[in-house]
Amino acid sequence: MDKYTQEYTISQLLTEYPFVKDFLEDHLIPYRGKEHLTLDAFFKYLDPNIIEENAINPDLFTKSLVEYIDLMKQYFVSNKPKQTSITIYPGTHKDGRKESFDSIHIKSGEIIAIVGPTGSGKSRLLADIEWAANDDTPTGRTVHINGRALEPHERFSSSNKLVAQLSQNMNFVMDMTVEEFLDLHATSRLVKDKETIIQTIFNKANTLAGEAFTKDTPITELSGGQSRALMIADTAILSTSPIILIDEIENAGIDRKLALDLLVSEDKIVLMSTHDPILALMGDKRIVINNGGIDSIINSSEEERNILGKLEALDKTLMTLRQQLRYGKTIELKEEY
Repeated sequence: MDKYTQEYTISQLLTEYPFVKDFLEDHLIPYRGKEHLTLDAFFKYLDPNIIEENAINPDLFTKSLVEYIDLMKQYFVSNKPKQTSITIYPGTHKDGRKESFDSIHIKSGEIIAIVGPTGSGKSRLLADIEWAANDDTPTGRTVHINGRALEPHERFSSSNKLVAQLSQNMNFVMDMTVEEFLDLHATSRLVKDKETIIQTIFNKANTLAGEAFTKDTPITELSGGQSRALMIADTAILSTSPIILIDEIENAGIDRKLALDLLVSEDKIVLMSTHDPILALMGDKRIVINNGGIDSIINSSEEERNILGKLEALDKTLMTLRQQLRYGKTIELKEEY
């Protein structure tokens, strides 16, 4: 028995799932005045002449409606998966040697740095994860999500992507303001408390950006750092994707630590390809890539945590100097620098 068609009245469906109204009207279903009925009861008493005139197939319609509701529910922010895990099984290096680890397990809230020389295969590993590889990519790796291989419809679904990717190169082409962009995205996600969500994303983005921007700023006029700050805040708060892949954001001009803290606070898994020692040491572990394969997995040590603290202090000093120069101030090289 399907609850949508046999338990919910049409009125309850419209209240719980407002998008059903468009679905009914697009299919020429004359439901007005009959909202107190279930859909099954509605079709049972619907005039056969109307069914014929509007070319309604009740069985096909109810089946399509149930699929549509289930699909649309995946967009609700409240339905974001809270815990996700990734397990990577070995493939081969470019020269055919098998990777030497048994498996790599990553869970929600972890930050994984992917390091290695340019061209070593970092992007290939990110691609294997994005596609949930099943021994069908050039590396021959297998990636399980939540302990299992994904079915083809899960791997290639455009409506329920497991992975969101943030690139170092980000350009908007739409002619709209920041507020209009956030409103469009929040509306498409069927967010219930839209105004609060939009304000939260806007505030977080301004916290990450080196230079503040307003809601009425056209998105095409945002600087590179402001664009990435907006997209990181948007992805962290509004995206349902539980896995975030970040490709070299060290030159993004944003507060990197705050950005990672924001993503992890939303129970995302964060994997970032980087050459930046601060970002690399922020990770819970580092995956080292060489010659197309995973060479080693290094857990951050206590000594490295201490080094990270010193690097962050130095980085804070550099950011302060950068801001002073940006706003036309003169600087002095004090001993503490």
